[in-house]
Amino acid sequence: MQHFRFSIIFAIVALGVAGWWGFSNGGIMLALAMVWLALVLSAMEISLSFDNAVVNAAILKDWDEYWRTLFLTVGMIIAVFGMRLLFPLVIVAMTADMGILDVWNLAISNPNEYSKALISHHAEVSVFGGMFLLMVFLNFIFDHERDIHWLGKLEEQLGMLGRIETISIFIALSTLLLCITMVPEAEQFKVLMAGMWGLVIYIGVDMLASLMEHQKPDLNAGELVKRGSIGGFLYLEVLDASFSFDGVIGAFAITKDIVIIMIGLGIGAMFVRAITIYLVEKETLSEYRYLEHGAHYAIGILAIIMLLSLKFHIPEVITGFIGILFIGLSIWSSVKHNRLEAN
Repeated sequence: MQHFRFSIIFAIVALGVAGWWGFSNGGIMLALAMVWLALVLSAMEISLSFDNAVVNAAILKDWDEYWRTLFLTVGMIIAVFGMRLLFPLVIVAMTADMGILDVWNLAISNPNEYSKALISHHAEVSVFGGMFLLMVFLNFIFDHERDIHWLGKLEEQLGMLGRIETISIFIALSTLLLCITMVPEAEQFKVLMAGMWGLVIYIGVDMLASLMEHQKPDLNAGELVKRGSIGGFLYLEVLDASFSFDGVIGAFAITKDIVIIMIGLGIGAMFVRAITIYLVEKETLSEYRYLEHGAHYAIGILAIIMLLSLKFHIPEVITGFIGILFIGLSIWSSVKHNRLEAN
């Protein structure tokens, strides 16, 4: 319970703020409604980002204390306030040619207009996050050096394809070209550019790690990301951002109140942080050998859902359920393997 103590305290204070916000705008009934909405949003955020916590833990477990602490402090501030509050404001400000404070006033005074402005850029946001997450998934699947395979021969054969260095980029670019056919012609260029930026940022972070590899030739790029570096820090921040896009956009289907959205998603993000710390300190990934696999498959499904959302509406509850399903199956497979090993 000690791993979740701060998150629980944060949640109590945040829910108190949500209640005060509702009471000041409409009395006791609105206060209760706002607290309930904040709880719903926090549950949605946790379900959508649980696989993110597992992947974060898989990387953080090998980091040194400095970089781990930096990610869990500064990185958390960026995750809660930067991605859940500031980033949506920046999107609207840039596209509507408004100042940040003007956009904030719009969000408070006219939340319907604000949400309309943000959701109008759903396609670009989804394809950016979807392409980044797709690259995370593909590079995991096509890792020919990985010796633990959840799906047996099938996963092993896919890993062997990873000897073709450009296979992940080829599949990602092919997917992006397919995606732009799902949007109206007037939006195709914007979607193409957003998807390309998702790929460029992923490749850029990988290049940064490779440059640092030349300074430390005893480590490869993947190990540098895992042991802690500016490249690894940026990688996890962009990964978290890609996960948060889906939650931020989906939150407006529940409420248009930006204050409650920030509170609810912030509570969820804090619990995801606590889950990450728990997985690292308890060495849960070592105990459940397929947990990381389940998380990456969930990431792959999330990437596909984000890309399909260019044309189809897929409820967030389905996204969260699929992620939890893959995590649950991977834990069950790990327990089954451990029992067989014990016998």
